[in-house]
Amino acid sequence: MKVDVLLGLQWGDEGKGKIVDVLTPKYDIVARFQGGPNAGHTIEFDGHKFILHTIPSGIFNQKTINIIGNGVIIDPCIFQKEIKNLINHQIEVKSHLFISKKAHLILPTHRLLDAAYEKSKGKLKIGSTLKGIGPTYTDKVARNGLRVGDIIAPDFEEKYKTLKNKHLEILNFYKFDHSVHELDGILFSEYEKQWFAALGELKSFNLIDSEYYINQALKDGKSILAEGAQGSLLDIDFGSYPFVTSSNTITAGVCSGLGISPKKVGKVYGIFKAYCTRVGSGPFPTELDDQDGQTLRDVGREYGSTTGRPRRCGWLDIPALKYSIMLNGVDELLMMKADVLSPFKNIKVCTSYEFEHKTIEQIPFDSSSGLKPNYMEVKGWDTEITALKDIKNAPDDLVNYVKLIEKLVDTPVSVVSVGPDRTQTLFR
Repeated sequence: MKVDVLLGLQWGDEGKGKIVDVLTPKYDIVARFQGGPNAGHTIEFDGHKFILHTIPSGIFNQKTINIIGNGVIIDPCIFQKEIKNLINHQIEVKSHLFISKKAHLILPTHRLLDAAYEKSKGKLKIGSTLKGIGPTYTDKVARNGLRVGDIIAPDFEEKYKTLKNKHLEILNFYKFDHSVHELDGILFSEYEKQWFAALGELKSFNLIDSEYYINQALKDGKSILAEGAQGSLLDIDFGSYPFVTSSNTITAGVCSGLGISPKKVGKVYGIFKAYCTRVGSGPFPTELDDQDGQTLRDVGREYGSTTGRPRRCGWLDIPALKYSIMLNGVDELLMMKADVLSPFKNIKVCTSYEFEHKTIEQIPFDSSSGLKPNYMEVKGWDTEITALKDIKNAPDDLVNYVKLIEKLVDTPVSVVSVGPDRTQTLFR
């Protein structure tokens, strides 16, 4: 058996949570391999809407084991809130959610550092979610971090105080007064108490050596789906640096984020929106600052599930999509939010860029300025499609749009989503 992979091909928010939820019945195990609570995976069914920040999106299937892998970073407070929300909706969690002992912890002071760093950048800020993601990964790489396995050690509090004091020294350098800063609406001292209380919730779960667990599961013939967070264009190495996240969001991150060999990677599913969105700062060649952009935002409810911030919206970017397909070795594409394009009589698709007086189809090293999209225009379907149950009944212009994308990127589109509910999913 091999580990199939499902990840986003744009700047995140592609709808990965919904598709993981749809595909989960096919898998014995769903495992998150990177990212933290800066991600928000939204799942809707039976009139309920759930937003998961840390827990894998397969949690709603009681027969599927869900694993938070070693490449994930965890904020105990946010994790505890997620758990409580699921329990309040009568969703049993503990029997089928396992957590890697090697996953790193987001400390309260990591969030303070995030705020201090972002403030210090002024106009050059990257648009951080201020969840402590960057500082936590920094400590991980600098070999200073605390991991889930540390919380059951007798000297955990001593380790915590040592790292906290290091962080406070850095905050003093930035003249950042932690004592008056609020986290989630409360002062730091009170938030810190809640953080320690939330560790008790974390301890009550099955903490595992996830790399051994997953590799044994493969030997036993178990089917596994690796769930990515954010999107490929936010990858720390291959995204629009420095406006990126702090982890490897591409297929290669599965190996380090779960502890499997590259030979164990199976089918790769790539998810993309029928248009593009981005949260925060950074290059966005097809961004629309006009009424079309606002229509995409309003119809698509394009507001961050984690931050609530309005997302920047624009037309589909084919060179960027081809780049992500190349990096990830995508086998099948899944197109999300086709319904959001329903109001448009005509739709534009970016097929190349003008850059330094040349027409190019590749993303240049420095894409922060001077990248102008070249568009082709196609006919929109201009009709409501959210009630569709079979792709055979889809408007011809929608089918033509899908076929055009397949031709331009040389990869098949196997799923078209026409609404947020799990039932609004058309298979081709």
